[in-house]
Amino acid sequence: MPLISIKNDLIKARQAGYAVPLFNVFDTIAVDGAVAAIQQQNAPCILGVYSGCFKDENIEAFSAYIRARVKNLPMPVSLMLDHGASKEQALQAIELGFTDVMFDGSSLPVAENIAITRQIVDFAHPRGVGVEAEIGHVGQGSDYGEINSQRLGFTDPQTAAAFAEQTGVDFLAVAFGNAHGEYRGEPHIDIELLKEIASMTHIPLVMHGGSGLRDAQYREVAREGIAKINFFTGIHKVATKRMVDCSTGQNPTMFDITGAMRQTYTDLCNHYLEVFGATGKALVPASSVGNN
Repeated sequence: MPLISIKNDLIKARQAGYAVPLFNVFDTIAVDGAVAAIQQQNAPCILGVYSGCFKDENIEAFSAYIRARVKNLPMPVSLMLDHGASKEQALQAIELGFTDVMFDGSSLPVAENIAITRQIVDFAHPRGVGVEAEIGHVGQGSDYGEINSQRLGFTDPQTAAAFAEQTGVDFLAVAFGNAHGEYRGEPHIDIELLKEIASMTHIPLVMHGGSGLRDAQYREVAREGIAKINFFTGIHKVATKRMVDCSTGQNPTMFDITGAMRQTYTDLCNHYLEVFGATGKALVPASSVGNN
């Protein structure tokens, strides 16, 4: 099927206590590896393109490749702008055929974050595009000791509820001990805070900074309202190691090295689709799932 908004699948995920992953992709090799896993797991999934990629001249061609690559898949796949930097960038992504967009106004004053998010929602919804925003602020794993000890950027449940109501946003990224990139130290996820946020907001919640947690932690946050988990650093680390190892082997070729990256995406996307509980949730008959 063509790309679709992931909104309805995230609503189902929150109700049933599982999560749909967003896997960041930066080139066609990563896309191909992720698509193989999506097919094997018969799962809904989100292919995320980071906002920095919009500086590349090939962003239009890359978007077109993803649309073409998934158009014959029977399971739902979304193409999403990750950490959109501005309203203009979100609108550009929609014009390029993205089915979901995130605007990250978490570093702005709340009133300004609300105002810009509302404008994006008003543009996106008539076009069938879902919108994610962030309230609180998910920091970097390199600063995790300070973030965790001082609860820097943690989401206030009442603010989250008001934000969701005033913006009409479809899903909301929240901060409850999670952090982007590689955690410095053991991740400490505040499940009680997540429960409180979930009790006051009824839209799907999102966890950024998915890499580095234990499998049991992913399952727990999904049960408590997280319907979307962004995951990239873990793939990046493993793919880099495998490519380096391959390059130092006997007579490696370019295809061996790029194949290691593609296989890493397939292996880890397979694993985390299952861990997050998304496996089989595309509701596609097994007879229609095959190679594309």
